[in-house]
Amino acid sequence: MADPAAPGTDVDARLATRLSGLRAEHGWSLDELAERSGVSRSTLSRAERGEISPTAAILNRLCGAYGRTMSQLLSEVEAEPAQLVRAAEQAVWADEASGFVRRSVSPPHAGLRGEVVEGTLAPGADLTYDRPPVPGLEQHLWVLDGDLEVTVGGAPHALATGDCLRFRVWGGTRFRCGGQSPVRYALLVVAP
Repeated sequence: MADPAAPGTDVDARLATRLSGLRAEHGWSLDELAERSGVSRSTLSRAERGEISPTAAILNRLCGAYGRTMSQLLSEVEAEPAQLVRAAEQAVWADEASGFVRRSVSPPHAGLRGEVVEGTLAPGADLTYDRPPVPGLEQHLWVLDGDLEVTVGGAPHALATGDCLRFRVWGGTRFRCGGQSPVRYALLVVAP
């Protein structure tokens, strides 16, 4: 059985991919990251390609540059999310008072930036959120059945079956089912 901490393991490969992804998310070149972290450009390049397993000291410097703890970084690469999420395993939450049902089709995971939620609103349901959980959250709302009124940043949108509204959330939002039948939609959420 292979030592999970030995170079060449899946954890190393996932760590290499995550380090490369973090640099891309920040829009930094290898030279910029080298300057910010105090780690040589060649070491950074080899770590991002999975040719070396970074030492704790190197990871500490990189975590400082990225503004996260080592625990946060390692939790993002420790385990791969399940590829298949069976319908029976998808968490469902209902707010009966408002007429809203939420199914977590593809739940969030530390190693992934996106998730998929299925929402169902009963006729007359009206949900208002005063702010996003994360400013700048990217959302793609696809109406599967029915008609949905959505207000984003004060701008109203009337959506019918098949319509898709794409937006980033900076302020309040409102979801309203004004029709005579329920509305069902898929919401793809991508963390900034």
